[in-house]
Amino acid sequence: MPGLTRKYVIIATHGPEDAERASLPFVVGNGVLAMETNCTVILQAGATLLAAVGAADFIHAPEIPPLKTLVDLFLDNGGHILACVPCLKARHIGSDRLIDGVEIITTGRLVVESLEADVVLSY
Repeated sequence: MPGLTRKYVIIATHGPEDAERASLPFVVGNGVLAMETNCTVILQAGATLLAAVGAADFIHAPEIPPLKTLVDLFLDNGGHILACVPCLKARHIGSDRLIDGVEIITTGRLVVESLEADVVLSY
C-alpha cells in the first residue's frame, strides 16, 4: 500500500500489574507488522518485567490474546524488543534472564530509535 509508514516505535511502560496496558503495545505492534511495516517495542519502567523469561506466561487481559502469544508472534514476524538497562537493573533482571530476542539499550538508543521513527506511540 503506498504511503504506509516505514517505522513504528512503541514505548511500553506497564508490566504485569496491568494486563491490558502491558498487552496493547504488542497488539498494535503485531498489527503494524501485518502491514509489512517495521516495528520496535521499547520496554521501560514496569514493562521491563515483561522481558524476563516466563513473565508473560500468565498475563492475559480480557478479550485480548495471551501476552505470551502476542510477544511470540511479534518476534516471529520480525518485531524488535528493546529493554532499558537502568530499568532492568532496578528490577534485578540480568541479561541471563531475558527472553530470546530482547536487546538491552540505554537512553541514547531510545532517542535514536524515536528520531528515526515515522510514528512513536506510548502505552
